[in-house]
Amino acid sequence: MISYRRAVASDVALIHAMLSEMAEAEDGVIGGGTDGLLQHGFGPEPKFRVVLAEEHGVALGFCLFLPEYSSWRGAMGLFVQDIYLRHAARGKGMGRGLLAAALTESQDWQPSFLALMVKRSNVMAVGFYETLGFVLRDASDPFILEGAGFSALMQP
Repeated sequence: MISYRRAVASDVALIHAMLSEMAEAEDGVIGGGTDGLLQHGFGPEPKFRVVLAEEHGVALGFCLFLPEYSSWRGAMGLFVQDIYLRHAARGKGMGRGLLAAALTESQDWQPSFLALMVKRSNVMAVGFYETLGFVLRDASDPFILEGAGFSALMQP
C-alpha cells in the first residue's frame, strides 16, 4: 500500500540519501549535508517542507517544496525544488501522488498554482508533467548567482 506523509527531523538522513541518489543519477554531487537540511527544513522557522512516499513502510520517494509568490498572478503558489522516485517506485502513480501530497501539506500557504523546473533533456519527466497539465512557464531561462559573484554582490 502506498502512503504519503510529511517528513520529520528524524527523516533527514533518508532525505539526504535520496538527494544523493538523485544527484548521482544526474552525474552531480550534493553540496550540502544533513545539517543544512535539518536547520532549514526542520528548525524553528522551516523554509521548506518535504513529503515522503512509502510502500509498506519503505520510503521510495520524496518531494521538497516551498512557498512562492507570483507578483504577476497576485497569488501564492508552491515551488517544487526537488522530486525524486527510486526506480522501484516509478510507474506506480507516486509522482502524481507526491505532488498532490505537497499541495495538501501546503494549504496554509493558500497556493493557487504549482511550479517546478525540469531539464529539457529529460523527455520522460517532461512528458509526465505535460500529462498532468503543466505548461512551459514562459520563455525565460533560470539564472543563478553563487560563489565569487554572489560574494561580490554582497559587498557594499
